[in-house]
Amino acid sequence: MAQVTVRPMSADDANRVLAIYQAGLDGSNASFETTAPTWTAFDAARLPQHRFVAVDGDGAVLGWVAVSPTSTRPVYAGVVEHSVYTDPAARGQGVAGLLLDALITSTEAAGIWTIQSVVFGENTASLRLHQRAGFRVIGVRERVGRHHGRWRDVILLERRSPTI
Repeated sequence: MAQVTVRPMSADDANRVLAIYQAGLDGSNASFETTAPTWTAFDAARLPQHRFVAVDGDGAVLGWVAVSPTSTRPVYAGVVEHSVYTDPAARGQGVAGLLLDALITSTEAAGIWTIQSVVFGENTASLRLHQRAGFRVIGVRERVGRHHGRWRDVILLERRSPTI
């Protein structure tokens, strides 16, 4: 992939990050959410030290990855849930894989031992991406929520660090 780099996300990336997020939500297989949050809400819900964007040679944001804590209980301090989104025009070019690699490096350096994700079963590209990155299927949560008027299942995935 020519000239795509990954760097920490900043507030200057807010408009592109939220636009990419909304594009993913508009596809109907990315999340139960239907509208991207405000930057203030996005920022408050995600750990600042584990947010990255992939940019092209011109500095345009092509995708992002970020994590949220799964619990406030101290015993779960090493467990996070992540989201990864790619601009529709950049899908299939390895952007999400680069972002997951950066996230895994960052979280392991910080002592995080488990990264979780939930993915709709219809999102086969995301499932393949996660399996390539070392995630495994933990189980299926059946009819866990309604999305666009119908019940949806999600697949729970996790990656356990082999070094922590």
